[in-house]
Amino acid sequence: MTKDIVKTVLLNAPITKVWDIVSTSEGISAWFMPNDFQAIEGHHFTIQSPFGPSPCKVEKVEAPHFLRFAWDEDGWYVIFELKEVDGQTEFTLTHGGWKEGGHIIPKTNLPVDAVRKNMDGGWTAIVGKKLKEVVEA
Repeated sequence: MTKDIVKTVLLNAPITKVWDIVSTSEGISAWFMPNDFQAIEGHHFTIQSPFGPSPCKVEKVEAPHFLRFAWDEDGWYVIFELKEVDGQTEFTLTHGGWKEGGHIIPKTNLPVDAVRKNMDGGWTAIVGKKLKEVVEA
């Protein structure tokens, strides 16, 4: 299997504020992509990605520390982990479920290696810049 993408950032905000931004449709739309997310286990929702609508399903919610959802139809999952650190919040995003590097992802018609490379850079900007801006505003 291809290695997970993992991004960690220290946010200058309390965990409750960060949780509200990473566990609501409005919050996720502000730093990631438009969606109809609800933090309810089993909830089916859609993320409006550049490649079109992506069906998703909430798999686990442990407020305010953990959230996992299945993303699209190729076996991906995304995990948000939040940890309090001296009045700040350490946020870790994991994007896993990658298949072997040569596997073609149907929606993109590109191999996993190419999509993962693009997504890795995208997550760096999204978590390290966009999420940080929204949370610390």
